[in-house]
Amino acid sequence: MFNVVLVEPEIPPNTGNVGRLCMATHSTLHLVKPLGFSLDDRHLKRAGLDYWDEVNVRLWNSFDDLQGKQSPNTRYFFLTTKTKRAYYDVTFRADDFLVFGRETKGLPESLLAANVDNCITIPMCGTRSLNLATAVAIVLFEAIRQERRGVEVAR
Repeated sequence: MFNVVLVEPEIPPNTGNVGRLCMATHSTLHLVKPLGFSLDDRHLKRAGLDYWDEVNVRLWNSFDDLQGKQSPNTRYFFLTTKTKRAYYDVTFRADDFLVFGRETKGLPESLLAANVDNCITIPMCGTRSLNLATAVAIVLFEAIRQERRGVEVAR
């Protein structure tokens, strides 16, 4: 249905939880190296519960490698606190890629600068950021809601 990309994730339980979200929504989880842990990590598997083996996971050496294997028409949305465009102001389509950065630093500045028109944010009050798995859930389930209802969002 959708594609969730974690660029250089650092915390195994976050990735495990995101994997479980992907399994529950029939989404593909793309992990871009370097990872801050091993895919055999017990914390990763514990957070993914007994679902981890059912998660459709693809491992990539770089974001460029991932993009190079997709259709030129593929749409990517980059989650960042460094934009004003809210995720709910986007019309998502099945097969879109939702791209999230490291827990401690977010996405690389160079990636954001090269994709400024596709950067989106989760508006927040009183905090700098949300837990990675929470952020993925918010955006992924909005994308699914739109896709299932055929919702057009005003831009």
